[in-house]
Amino acid sequence: MFAILIATPSFAAQSAYDLMERANALYRDGKFKQAITLYRKAESRGADPVATSFNIANSYYQSGMFPEAAATYRKAVDYSAGKFSPALFNMASVYFRLRQYPECVAAYHRALKLEPENVSGWLYLGEAYGKTGDAVGALRAIEKAYQLDKDDISIVYQLSEANIALNDFERAVAVVREGYAAHPDEVDFLVYLGDVYRLNKQFEESAAAYREALGVRPDDTATMYKLADVLADDNKPFVAMDVLNNLVQIKPDFSDAAIFLGNLAYDAKFYDRAESAYELAAKQGNAESVFGFKNMAYDAHAEKRDDEALRLLRIAQKYFPDDVTVQADILEFEKN
Repeated sequence: MFAILIATPSFAAQSAYDLMERANALYRDGKFKQAITLYRKAESRGADPVATSFNIANSYYQSGMFPEAAATYRKAVDYSAGKFSPALFNMASVYFRLRQYPECVAAYHRALKLEPENVSGWLYLGEAYGKTGDAVGALRAIEKAYQLDKDDISIVYQLSEANIALNDFERAVAVVREGYAAHPDEVDFLVYLGDVYRLNKQFEESAAAYREALGVRPDDTATMYKLADVLADDNKPFVAMDVLNNLVQIKPDFSDAAIFLGNLAYDAKFYDRAESAYELAAKQGNAESVFGFKNMAYDAHAEKRDDEALRLLRIAQKYFPDDVTVQADILEFEKN
């Protein structure tokens, strides 16, 4: 709302009008200090004090002079008998920048009494409440914005997160389901739903939501990774490995997925599968694969299979020849 306010000209106040026009031109050119001077002259010659105060405050704001901007927006509000909502909204924004959150909340409430259907105002009020630590106030403000504009997808996410902040996961899920019902092409709602369930440690529901999303976008490797991750958390490593194996078939350069697959296979003592996964990651330059090869080599060494340990370390050395830890381990095992 930081547009300039243009005063209506009249014959008696022509000189003031000319000053306002010149000041507005300076404002548009970013010459805020000069604009302030002319706005003040215009006010002294009869220009509308609401308009001049508002524009001076905007100039202060654009110059980064926030305390001065807040004080001048208050003047514009006072001159308008509290009826000029743009000044109230801008004053609230300045208070937010100054981290004066209670004052910010109060200003937004005054502005929203004048413009109760201002969706952005309710969202900003919710953000300000969040800064004060009032999660209930934040939820109520965002809920109001949601009721005014249910078609705004971003508000669905914000409202869900506001409910999560109050540990109301049931309502958080319901909001996302409502959003998805209204926007069935927004598959990311399903992915987010999986995230919400997982946050609440509802692993089966989380996996189901990710699978539902994959039913629409079967090659979405990011969602496949999330599914594998929640399956691993739910103590289903073998199912997770199958998902990851499909993932790396689709996207072989997804090296983090290859590392994940290697680690699960290693823990399950599927060493051939782990080795293949680590080498796939190594081919992409993922240095975490070194730790995988080294762990397998140490296990082989503990079982007195130093030839196998050396073979694994040399694979790591092939892809990371400058890794001094691998070189040192090779020298150590060669002694034996």
